[in-house]
Amino acid sequence: MNIANIDLNLLVALDVLLREKNVTRAASQLNITQPAMSNSLKRLRNLLNDPVLVRTSEGMVATERANQLAPVIRTILRDLKEALQQVEEFEPLNSKRVFRLMASDYAASTLLPPLLEKINVIAPNITIDIMTPSDVTFHDVEDGKIDMAINLFNQLPQSFHQKVLWKDGFSCLTRASNPILKDFNLDSYLATKHVWVSKTGFGVGLGMNPKDIQKLGWVDEALAEIDKKRDIKIFTRNYHVAMQLAHDDQIMATLPKKAAMVHANDPGYAILEPPFTIPDIELKMIWSPLLHHEPSHIWFRNLVVETAKQC
Repeated sequence: MNIANIDLNLLVALDVLLREKNVTRAASQLNITQPAMSNSLKRLRNLLNDPVLVRTSEGMVATERANQLAPVIRTILRDLKEALQQVEEFEPLNSKRVFRLMASDYAASTLLPPLLEKINVIAPNITIDIMTPSDVTFHDVEDGKIDMAINLFNQLPQSFHQKVLWKDGFSCLTRASNPILKDFNLDSYLATKHVWVSKTGFGVGLGMNPKDIQKLGWVDEALAEIDKKRDIKIFTRNYHVAMQLAHDDQIMATLPKKAAMVHANDPGYAILEPPFTIPDIELKMIWSPLLHHEPSHIWFRNLVVETAKQC
């Protein structure tokens, strides 16, 4: 095979086809017609002497050779894009750039308000598009469709750049009139009813099982370490919902301290230290290698880190 005869557009088409595994969606990604994408697939099959994608009862499936080529092609295209990217000085005051970020509601309620205050002053024409963990996938971040994701991540692909924004402990939040305040200890904590809240990573969450301690997360794993278990009556993936539900003198929410402190000045709530040890959690910011050297992205990352230090 003479590499001089290879059309670079075919490599781009191959990368998208192997990600989407659907000619119509791949065509939409590249903003070309479906017949044009079908023609690219035909040329790729001739070039590689391989079907590339095979139709099955479950849809289009990549061949073994195509799967072997996928990471190689993606690396080549990423490196080429970085090499050819024009470096221009970023001027936040005049920029009208749209930054798209995924943020859990924990991050949205603690980090984003002061971040937006800064942006309103130093970059008033910038637009922020905030998405939830259920709106995006790791591939969206990897492909640079999302500028960054801010969340409590359990596991991350090694290809991502990442930065720990802060470590946070836990607090117990409940109504100020809850009788438990008269004698708050481990026994009374275990005797009350609890709202569980957690959302890490990406994607749509699945139903919870109170018996599956390993999937319940930080609080319940810490209790399991001392051979204890709390009475969970409500499961939610939204910290704001958990905080609203905790405004009940029969319910308690155990959640990251910075989230609980949102209600620090509200006389209707009481914030307590947990009566057992819970390991700290880490709020992380992750982004694609495709955006790592982009001037506006560097500026935005630095602003996020600066803001996090002040929270």
